[in-house]
Amino acid sequence: MASTLRRRAVGADDSSESSSQVPTPRDESPVKPGEKVKIIHHEHRPKTRKRRNTFIFLMGSLFGLVIAGFLAKNNDLIELPEIGELSMDSFLDVLPAGLVKDMRDIVKGERDFVDSYDSFAVGLKARSEGLTAHHPVIMVPGVISTGLESWGTGNVSRPYFRKRLWGSWTMMRALVMDKEIWKKHIMLDKRTGLDPPNIKLRAAQGFDATDFFITGYWIWSKILENLASLGYDPTNSFTAAYDWRLSYQNLEYRDQYFTRLKSYIELAHEFSGHKVVLTSHSMGSQVLFYFFHWVASAQGGKGGDDWVDRHIEAWINISGCMLGAVKDVTAILSGEMRDTAQLNAFAVYGLERFLNKEERAEIFRAMPGMSAMLPIGGDAVWGNLTWAPDDQPGQKASFGSFLNFRRGANWTTPDKNFTVSDAMQYLLDTTDDWYRDQIKKSLSHGIAHTSAEVEANELDSRKWINPLETRLPLAPNLKIYCFYGVGKPTERAYYYRSPEFPGLTNLNMTIDTGLIVDEIDHGVVMGEGDGTVNLLSSGYMCAKGWHMKRYNPAGVQIKVVEMPHEPERFNPRGGPNTADHVDILGRQKLNELILRVAAGRGYMIDDNIISNIREYADKVQVYEEE
Repeated sequence: MASTLRRRAVGADDSSESSSQVPTPRDESPVKPGEKVKIIHHEHRPKTRKRRNTFIFLMGSLFGLVIAGFLAKNNDLIELPEIGELSMDSFLDVLPAGLVKDMRDIVKGERDFVDSYDSFAVGLKARSEGLTAHHPVIMVPGVISTGLESWGTGNVSRPYFRKRLWGSWTMMRALVMDKEIWKKHIMLDKRTGLDPPNIKLRAAQGFDATDFFITGYWIWSKILENLASLGYDPTNSFTAAYDWRLSYQNLEYRDQYFTRLKSYIELAHEFSGHKVVLTSHSMGSQVLFYFFHWVASAQGGKGGDDWVDRHIEAWINISGCMLGAVKDVTAILSGEMRDTAQLNAFAVYGLERFLNKEERAEIFRAMPGMSAMLPIGGDAVWGNLTWAPDDQPGQKASFGSFLNFRRGANWTTPDKNFTVSDAMQYLLDTTDDWYRDQIKKSLSHGIAHTSAEVEANELDSRKWINPLETRLPLAPNLKIYCFYGVGKPTERAYYYRSPEFPGLTNLNMTIDTGLIVDEIDHGVVMGEGDGTVNLLSSGYMCAKGWHMKRYNPAGVQIKVVEMPHEPERFNPRGGPNTADHVDILGRQKLNELILRVAAGRGYMIDDNIISNIREYADKVQVYEEE
């Protein structure tokens, strides 16, 4: 498949000297012993502990697929009928014995903890305290956690009819045995952002769509089990799964997603006699924020400004990426993130063998929904080259210097470092026109500084994803609960360099994975968050933004509960006190809070802010209107 990812390197020096340097291996610095290296800036900080869980976020989940294969192979209760002639034994035969042993040890630890964890304990305890099912509950999952299954009937699709090409062992089999066919199915049409000709992938529906990503790797199942303990079942709870690849406008255009969600909410309210509790995770919180604008708009659901107040009791916003995630920039720019930069040898082999960086970048760009998580607010939120709201005392290198570049012989990197705004512009300038057009017609990343601007933006669907350009619904009785994790190192800045083999790739640049100096770990600099979403994104709107009159004119009540990341030492999923972006869905405290809101006891929840988000929020350059 021809790719034109590399168009031009904006700001790069076109002149270069000839060099006989041998391209360097992936994890080695191109600098020779004794040679001086100029690093633009750095500080001395203790290295953070490397994350133990890289199962899921974008294509990093491939490693998890193999691990889950070990788990399934050693569990009599798990069968893999879809994997066909691709057996785990044949797959392992080609791997080094040492790697196989390490993986078996990891899986043994996972099995031990799964066996010892009582999934229903939180729900049973809540029921013993008198809590029962009260409000209908509708759950909106996050990015990539909804399975996608094929409904195409063309020759190329028939072998996969009604099989999941995302979120199942069919995905792994297709990647290994039929990669080009899998890519053709998973990527949307680059021009329209809709189904390619003769291809039809649709979101799986029901609780099965999101309870497990693959066999043995739970996502929403812990919450479902505890809701069931309280008396919930398919008659009073529902999972509103969606195709996360689509732009939000195309979610409605192709799938009528928001129309269906509106109907589900109205029916649940009518039949139960109680308003609905909406529970969202990660990207699902962006989807619901968009929905609040769509449902009231005369251009959308035509429900009027009071629709949300009439039908919605509460919105539980779990780890919502309300201002995006900086790791989305690098995923789309070069198909990389910390998960790939710091993976071990086996995972690197698997990713590069089956989906290399260039292929991953192409796939991510052909999924407009992924770009919805690009950072919002520009330099006012994320900082400039010398300052950022979340910079630490004594820090020499500001987080605001987002993409940093070393100088090297024959390297064609830009001649200055980039802020988030610079990086976003560079991404648009160096990608193909089809990607740029998709972004510009569906997303907006600015800031509205006056109430008049905010109200005007209610007529522009491109703005509906952005909480800094639009307002909360006019629903004075609505309650919003922001529950998110803190204390887990999260990607905040990067060091980039020219590709090792420029003639063999269409990428302009790649993460400098050989750079390990002070706080720079394989080219990545860490900040605060939940391991995926930065603290500024999950916390700013909840702690301050929605307390500004123009963003919350109806005075919607906001409660914030932060949860510290306190993982169990040898538990691959972190245990009952994890605050990891995905694994928090199994955290006992989070499940307790969800049950309280669903049971009509949300008034018992108090704010609990343990991070410095209020301090950071005060430094963000977004101010109350005078």
